[in-house]
Amino acid sequence: MIKKLMDLSINRKLLLILLFSSLVSLLFAGVFLILLELSEFQRTTKDDLSTLASIIGNRSTAALIFDDPNLAIENLSVFNNIPSVRVTCLYNDQNKVFAQSVKNDHINSICPAAIDGELTRFENKQLIVVKNIAIDNEKLGTVYIRADLTVAYWQKVQFIGLLFLVLVVVSLMTFLLSKPLLSVISTPIKRLVNTVRKISDTGDFSLRALKLNNDETGTLVDSFNSLIETVETQNQALVEAKNRYLALYDDNPTMIFNISTVGLIFSVNLTGAKQFGLTVAELQNCSIFDFVHSEDSALLQTLIDRCFSNPFQVHNQEIRYLAEASKIIWVRATAKLIEHEMQENSLLLVCEDITETRLLNEKIAYQADHDALTGLANRNKFDRYLKWVISLAHQDNTEHTLCYLDLDQFKVVNDTCGHLAGDELLRQLGDLLKKHTRQYDFVARLGGDEFGILMYNCSSSQAFLACEKLRDVIRDYNFTWEDRSFSISVSIGVSSINITSGSEVDLLKEADAACYAAKDKGRNRVHVFSPDDEELALRQGEMQWVERIRLGLEQKRFLLYGQPIVPVVDSNEGFHFEALLRYRDDRGKIIPPGAFLPAAERYNLAPELDRWLIATLLEWLGNRPDFLAKLSICSVNLSGLSLSDEYMLDFISEQFERWSVPTHKLCFEITETAAISNLSYATHFIDRLKEQGCLFSLDDFGSGLSSFAYLKNLSVDYLKIDGLFVKDILEDQVDLAMVKSINEVAHVMNKKTIAEFVENEHIFNLLKTLGVDYAQGYGIGKPVPLDELKPIENLFSGIQQ
Repeated sequence: MIKKLMDLSINRKLLLILLFSSLVSLLFAGVFLILLELSEFQRTTKDDLSTLASIIGNRSTAALIFDDPNLAIENLSVFNNIPSVRVTCLYNDQNKVFAQSVKNDHINSICPAAIDGELTRFENKQLIVVKNIAIDNEKLGTVYIRADLTVAYWQKVQFIGLLFLVLVVVSLMTFLLSKPLLSVISTPIKRLVNTVRKISDTGDFSLRALKLNNDETGTLVDSFNSLIETVETQNQALVEAKNRYLALYDDNPTMIFNISTVGLIFSVNLTGAKQFGLTVAELQNCSIFDFVHSEDSALLQTLIDRCFSNPFQVHNQEIRYLAEASKIIWVRATAKLIEHEMQENSLLLVCEDITETRLLNEKIAYQADHDALTGLANRNKFDRYLKWVISLAHQDNTEHTLCYLDLDQFKVVNDTCGHLAGDELLRQLGDLLKKHTRQYDFVARLGGDEFGILMYNCSSSQAFLACEKLRDVIRDYNFTWEDRSFSISVSIGVSSINITSGSEVDLLKEADAACYAAKDKGRNRVHVFSPDDEELALRQGEMQWVERIRLGLEQKRFLLYGQPIVPVVDSNEGFHFEALLRYRDDRGKIIPPGAFLPAAERYNLAPELDRWLIATLLEWLGNRPDFLAKLSICSVNLSGLSLSDEYMLDFISEQFERWSVPTHKLCFEITETAAISNLSYATHFIDRLKEQGCLFSLDDFGSGLSSFAYLKNLSVDYLKIDGLFVKDILEDQVDLAMVKSINEVAHVMNKKTIAEFVENEHIFNLLKTLGVDYAQGYGIGKPVPLDELKPIENLFSGIQQ
């Protein structure tokens, strides 16, 4: 009942309160009115009858004194006109009935026989009035009146009912008149409730309640609108935050899953659903393992297990998913355990698509291990396989073979037809090698025109026969480019891999040395490495010098020496010397250039040595202005490789400018062989530096096969006669004739001559007779460090004849 009352509307509750208060008011008013009216009625009736009894008693005094009952009855007849009075009695002083007036229509209409102890009282609906009659405090008698108030009570009740009816009508009118007034309170509240319901139903927080009054309901409406405005602001912020979250979640380029501990998908973002070609709803409650590549399921399970074993860490794993149309995508899965107090723990799985990166990495990895031109393995991969084969030979005591292939005269194709032709030749040769080697042999391009082959389970003799066949195949192969045709040959070095083999570096050195030995023997041949091979030992010695040369440049082990060159005929020329290169080893021993220059020439280190020599020499000269003033010419040797170095000319010019050394005081010596083999480069090199004022000397002249034929094409200033002719000039007439002819031809061409290997005064005097211009040799002066170099004052003073 109370709950139903509590569920009523405000308006009905107000009406119910008004009705209840009216009814209670009517009830209390009616009860009070009845009690008041009856009490007042009884009091008035009692007072009236008591007064009348007193009057009758006073009038009946004479009747009692004179014992006149008739008079008394006459006096009592007054009560006959009062309808409610039924019995009127007059008693004497002995309480005996003296006179009475009785109405017979009423029950008990007799006077009581005795009235001792009777008092005035109400008895049921009757009123009994007892009034004593006394004179001078002496009792004469008693008046006894019994009135029946039933009719009077009923009349009073009717009157009260009429009044109560009037009150009800008035209350009803008040209720009806008050009902419109209740709407003043209920209407604003009802409208406020309606607004709340609309906002609740529509979620539109822009709605506002209408303020009707400025009372408490108006304050309530203002507070509500202010609250709704705050809620609207917060709701907009929440909506924006939700939209941002949804954008971050659904539009995130990564796939985001919330999965159970057994892989069931609780939720997934749109990106993840699109990758699998399904909707979010279709993916929910599916197993994530249904979309993982079968080979990677164990990896994902391991990732989940790691999350449980280390719940506070973030774990990563690269796995493959089977996306839409069975497309395989690589993802980097990042997972972390999410713990819930009241719910089952779950895993947050963020998967970034790394397919392109993975493919790129695989491509890069492939490119890192393969030659882009031929598709063969490259040097890096070849080195790893070589290490593995060496370890295999050591473990299993098996024999394998390393073959080092170097194309002969590949430069001819490049220079004749261009690099495109050279690249195509290398591609075709790569295919040719793969085609004519065993399936399990490993073929690689080591760089340039060099290839390597690892022959598994193959002895040196078997490898030699296989390489001979390869050599024949390549020799018989005819390479055609546009309208040109080329025959190709190859030199092959073979080294055995067995239980006694050293490192991969040692094996490559052996095979490389064997390959160079094959080239030195005339090319187009196979040479097998043997530890007893003196030629290979020499080649390996050169290879060891490669590293020592590099260390020498880094650790400043190279030194500059100088050997004087003197005029054969006395003259006033300044000091003339040749700068020579020396190497100081770990023990401080000075090593001459004949030990390391062949290796430098063969392994393309000569230009680097030439740069060091030129820079160091010009710095030394530039820092000694007194010596530089006395200097006439300083000769410097240049290798044949430096002549074709496109950066060497600029380097020399920079050094001249840096150290402010006059260019005419420097004479560059180039060997006849180097000049002839690089004639076009040599001519260009000489012309450029001569334009700046430098001098040139052709070293070891006469050692070449066609010396005089090329001499007119080289704009040199000096000819250095090969010392092999000079040192035996006293005994050998052929050498004498050679020196004489070289000197004469040089003078005809306005070139000065310098004789090398002048070891005594007799040779010096003979050279003077022949007209040679300058002499150089141990008989003149030995090479010494530059700081110890000084002009020769007493020629041959300390030389044994």
